[in-house]
Amino acid sequence: MPPKMADTIHLRGQQSLILLLLITSLIQGCGSIPQTVTPMNPIQLFNGTDLTGWTGLIAPPSRKASLSPSERTKEQEEADRLMLQHWHVEDNSLFFDGKGSHLVTQEEFEDFELCLEWKITPGGDSGIYLRGCPQVQIWDILQHPEGSGGLYNNQNGGSKPLVAADHPPGNWNHFRIQIRGTQVTVYLNDTLVVNDTKLENYWDRSQTIPSRGPIELQSHGSPLYFRYVTIKPL
Repeated sequence: MPPKMADTIHLRGQQSLILLLLITSLIQGCGSIPQTVTPMNPIQLFNGTDLTGWTGLIAPPSRKASLSPSERTKEQEEADRLMLQHWHVEDNSLFFDGKGSHLVTQEEFEDFELCLEWKITPGGDSGIYLRGCPQVQIWDILQHPEGSGGLYNNQNGGSKPLVAADHPPGNWNHFRIQIRGTQVTVYLNDTLVVNDTKLENYWDRSQTIPSRGPIELQSHGSPLYFRYVTIKPL
Protein backbone atom coordinates (compact mmCIF):
# COMPACT_ATOMS: atom_id res chain seq x y z
CA MET A 1 0.00 0.00 0.00
CA PRO A 2 1.42 3.39 -0.95
CA PRO A 3 2.53 5.51 2.07
CA LYS A 4 0.13 8.37 1.30
CA MET A 5 -2.87 5.99 1.15
CA ALA A 6 -1.81 4.38 4.45
CA ASP A 7 -1.53 7.79 6.08
CA THR A 8 -5.00 8.75 4.80
CA ILE A 9 -6.59 5.56 6.17
CA HIS A 10 -4.83 6.05 9.52
CA LEU A 11 -6.03 9.67 9.73
CA ARG A 12 -9.62 8.71 8.93
CA GLY A 13 -9.44 6.00 11.56
CA GLN A 14 -8.33 8.53 14.17
CA GLN A 15 -11.10 10.93 13.14
CA SER A 16 -13.70 8.15 13.41
CA LEU A 17 -12.42 7.21 16.87
CA ILE A 18 -12.55 10.84 18.05
CA LEU A 19 -16.10 11.20 16.68
CA LEU A 20 -17.19 7.99 18.42
CA LEU A 21 -15.73 9.16 21.74
CA LEU A 22 -17.46 12.54 21.36
CA ILE A 23 -20.86 10.93 20.68
CA THR A 24 -20.41 8.56 23.63
CA SER A 25 -19.55 11.50 25.88
CA LEU A 26 -22.63 13.43 24.79
CA ILE A 27 -24.89 10.45 25.38
CA GLN A 28 -23.46 9.91 28.84
CA GLY A 29 -23.83 13.63 29.58
CA CYS A 30 -27.48 13.60 28.61
CA GLY A 31 -28.04 10.53 30.69
CA SER A 32 -26.64 12.25 33.74
CA ILE A 33 -29.12 15.15 33.67
CA PRO A 34 -30.94 15.11 37.04
CA GLN A 35 -34.49 13.79 36.89
CA THR A 36 -35.64 16.37 39.46
CA VAL A 37 -36.08 19.10 36.86
CA THR A 38 -39.53 20.62 36.40
CA PRO A 39 -41.86 17.75 35.50
CA MET A 40 -43.56 17.84 32.12
CA ASN A 41 -46.76 16.38 33.53
CA PRO A 42 -48.92 18.08 36.18
CA ILE A 43 -48.93 16.78 39.76
CA GLN A 44 -52.30 15.58 41.02
CA LEU A 45 -53.27 17.43 44.21
CA PHE A 46 -56.64 15.66 44.61
CA ASN A 47 -56.77 11.94 43.90
CA GLY A 48 -60.54 11.75 43.46
CA THR A 49 -61.08 9.34 46.35
CA ASP A 50 -59.99 10.91 49.65
CA LEU A 51 -58.38 13.95 51.28
CA THR A 52 -54.80 12.71 51.15
CA GLY A 53 -52.44 15.69 50.88
CA TRP A 54 -54.91 18.17 52.38
CA THR A 55 -55.23 19.65 55.84
CA GLY A 56 -57.27 22.09 57.90
CA LEU A 57 -56.50 25.79 58.20
CA ILE A 58 -54.59 27.57 60.96
CA ALA A 59 -54.84 31.31 60.32
CA PRO A 60 -53.59 33.92 59.91
CA PRO A 61 -50.09 33.00 58.73
CA SER A 62 -48.41 35.31 61.26
CA ARG A 63 -50.16 33.56 64.14
CA LYS A 64 -49.33 30.10 62.79
CA ALA A 65 -45.68 31.10 62.51
CA SER A 66 -45.67 32.26 66.15
CA LEU A 67 -46.82 28.90 67.54
CA SER A 68 -44.39 26.54 69.19
CA PRO A 69 -44.06 23.07 67.62
CA SER A 70 -46.27 21.52 70.30
CA GLU A 71 -48.88 24.28 69.99
CA ARG A 72 -48.91 23.96 66.21
CA THR A 73 -49.35 20.19 66.41
CA LYS A 74 -52.27 20.57 68.81
CA GLU A 75 -53.99 23.25 66.72
CA GLN A 76 -53.40 21.35 63.49
CA GLU A 77 -55.06 18.28 64.95
CA GLU A 78 -58.10 20.36 65.88
CA ALA A 79 -58.15 22.09 62.47
CA ASP A 80 -57.99 18.70 60.73
CA ARG A 81 -60.80 17.34 62.90
CA LEU A 82 -63.06 20.24 61.95
CA MET A 83 -62.02 20.04 58.29
CA LEU A 84 -63.04 16.38 58.07
CA GLN A 85 -66.52 17.27 59.34
CA HIS A 86 -67.20 19.61 56.42
CA TRP A 87 -65.03 18.57 53.47
CA HIS A 88 -65.83 15.25 51.80
CA VAL A 89 -65.38 13.40 48.53
CA GLU A 90 -68.59 13.12 46.57
CA ASP A 91 -68.77 11.67 43.05
CA ASN A 92 -64.98 11.98 42.67
CA SER A 93 -65.15 15.68 43.59
CA LEU A 94 -64.19 17.65 46.67
CA PHE A 95 -67.39 18.80 48.36
CA PHE A 96 -67.69 21.49 51.03
CA ASP A 97 -70.99 21.64 52.94
CA GLY A 98 -70.85 25.40 53.58
CA LYS A 99 -69.62 25.20 57.17
CA GLY A 100 -66.16 25.20 58.67
CA SER A 101 -63.02 26.66 57.14
CA HIS A 102 -60.61 26.42 54.20
CA LEU A 103 -59.01 23.31 52.76
CA VAL A 104 -55.22 23.64 52.54
CA THR A 105 -52.51 21.66 50.77
CA GLN A 106 -49.96 20.07 53.07
CA GLU A 107 -47.26 20.89 50.54
CA GLU A 108 -46.04 24.41 49.75
CA PHE A 109 -45.19 25.73 46.29
CA GLU A 110 -43.20 28.52 44.62
CA ASP A 111 -43.96 29.35 40.95
CA PHE A 112 -46.58 27.10 39.40
CA GLU A 113 -49.51 26.57 37.08
CA LEU A 114 -52.63 25.43 38.93
CA CYS A 115 -55.56 23.89 37.06
CA LEU A 116 -58.89 22.92 38.57
CA GLU A 117 -62.62 22.85 37.99
CA TRP A 118 -65.08 24.43 40.39
CA LYS A 119 -68.85 24.60 40.81
CA ILE A 120 -70.94 26.73 43.15
CA THR A 121 -74.60 26.95 44.11
CA PRO A 122 -76.70 30.10 43.61
CA GLY A 123 -75.23 32.94 45.69
CA GLY A 124 -72.04 30.94 46.19
CA ASP A 125 -68.73 32.59 47.09
CA SER A 126 -65.21 31.18 47.27
CA GLY A 127 -61.66 31.77 46.06
CA ILE A 128 -58.24 30.26 45.53
CA TYR A 129 -55.41 31.40 47.82
CA LEU A 130 -52.00 31.37 46.16
CA ARG A 131 -49.04 30.71 48.48
CA GLY A 132 -51.50 31.28 51.32
CA CYS A 133 -52.52 34.74 50.04
CA PRO A 134 -56.03 35.70 48.92
CA GLN A 135 -57.23 35.37 46.31
CA VAL A 136 -58.47 34.46 42.85
CA GLN A 137 -62.17 35.20 43.28
CA ILE A 138 -65.07 32.79 42.71
CA TRP A 139 -68.69 33.91 42.96
CA ASP A 140 -72.14 33.88 41.38
CA ILE A 141 -72.07 35.76 38.07
CA LEU A 142 -75.82 36.34 38.31
CA GLN A 143 -75.14 38.46 41.41
CA HIS A 144 -71.71 39.76 40.36
CA PRO A 145 -71.83 40.49 36.62
CA GLU A 146 -68.10 41.30 36.49
CA GLY A 147 -67.48 37.59 36.88
CA SER A 148 -64.92 35.41 38.64
CA GLY A 149 -61.15 35.20 38.37
CA GLY A 150 -60.12 38.67 39.54
CA LEU A 151 -57.58 39.26 42.31
CA TYR A 152 -60.30 40.38 44.67
CA ASN A 153 -58.14 41.77 47.50
CA ASN A 154 -55.89 43.90 45.31
CA GLN A 155 -56.09 47.64 46.00
CA ASN A 156 -53.82 48.88 43.21
CA GLY A 157 -55.33 47.20 40.17
CA GLY A 158 -56.38 43.82 38.90
CA SER A 159 -59.11 43.23 41.46
CA LYS A 160 -61.68 42.71 38.70
CA PRO A 161 -61.38 40.35 35.72
CA LEU A 162 -60.84 41.70 32.21
CA VAL A 163 -64.05 40.05 31.01
CA ALA A 164 -66.80 37.90 32.49
CA ALA A 165 -66.35 34.28 31.42
CA ASP A 166 -68.27 32.28 34.04
CA HIS A 167 -70.73 29.50 33.50
CA PRO A 168 -73.70 30.09 35.85
CA PRO A 169 -74.10 28.37 39.23
CA GLY A 170 -74.72 24.65 39.01
CA ASN A 171 -72.24 24.31 36.11
CA TRP A 172 -68.56 23.44 36.15
CA ASN A 173 -65.99 26.17 35.48
CA HIS A 174 -62.30 25.70 34.71
CA PHE A 175 -59.40 27.76 36.08
CA ARG A 176 -55.83 27.80 34.77
CA ILE A 177 -53.81 29.99 37.12
CA GLN A 178 -50.13 30.83 36.68
CA ILE A 179 -47.97 32.58 39.25
CA ARG A 180 -44.37 33.65 38.63
CA GLY A 181 -42.83 35.71 41.38
CA THR A 182 -45.60 38.13 42.33
CA GLN A 183 -47.26 38.11 38.89
CA VAL A 184 -50.50 36.21 38.29
CA THR A 185 -52.27 35.25 35.07
CA VAL A 186 -55.71 33.63 35.13
CA TYR A 187 -57.71 31.89 32.43
CA LEU A 188 -61.36 31.13 33.17
CA ASN A 189 -62.98 28.66 30.78
CA ASP A 190 -60.06 29.26 28.37
CA THR A 191 -60.62 33.04 28.43
CA LEU A 192 -57.90 35.36 29.72
CA VAL A 193 -59.35 37.26 32.69
CA VAL A 194 -56.18 38.41 34.52
CA ASN A 195 -53.02 39.21 32.59
CA ASP A 196 -49.64 39.20 34.37
CA THR A 197 -50.90 41.22 37.34
CA LYS A 198 -49.16 41.61 40.70
CA LEU A 199 -50.88 39.82 43.57
CA GLU A 200 -50.75 42.11 46.59
CA ASN A 201 -50.02 40.80 50.07
CA TYR A 202 -53.33 40.99 51.92
CA TRP A 203 -51.70 40.06 55.22
CA ASP A 204 -49.03 42.78 55.11
CA ARG A 205 -49.36 45.31 52.30
CA SER A 206 -45.92 46.72 53.02
CA GLN A 207 -44.42 43.40 51.90
CA THR A 208 -44.58 41.35 48.71
CA ILE A 209 -46.29 37.98 48.86
CA PRO A 210 -44.26 35.05 50.21
CA SER A 211 -42.05 33.25 47.72
CA ARG A 212 -43.48 29.93 48.86
CA GLY A 213 -46.74 28.78 50.40
CA PRO A 214 -49.74 26.43 50.20
CA ILE A 215 -52.82 26.40 47.99
CA GLU A 216 -56.06 27.08 49.83
CA LEU A 217 -59.63 26.44 48.70
CA GLN A 218 -61.60 29.16 50.45
CA SER A 219 -64.75 28.52 52.45
CA HIS A 220 -67.30 31.32 52.50
CA GLY A 221 -70.51 29.90 53.90
CA SER A 222 -71.84 28.19 50.77
CA PRO A 223 -71.58 24.67 49.32
CA LEU A 224 -68.69 24.19 46.88
CA TYR A 225 -67.34 21.55 44.54
CA PHE A 226 -63.81 21.14 43.16
CA ARG A 227 -62.28 18.48 40.93
CA TYR A 228 -59.32 17.75 38.64
CA VAL A 229 -56.97 19.76 40.86
CA THR A 230 -53.44 19.63 39.43
CA ILE A 231 -50.29 21.71 39.73
CA LYS A 232 -47.18 22.05 37.59
CA PRO A 233 -44.09 23.84 38.90
CA LEU A 234 -42.81 26.58 36.59
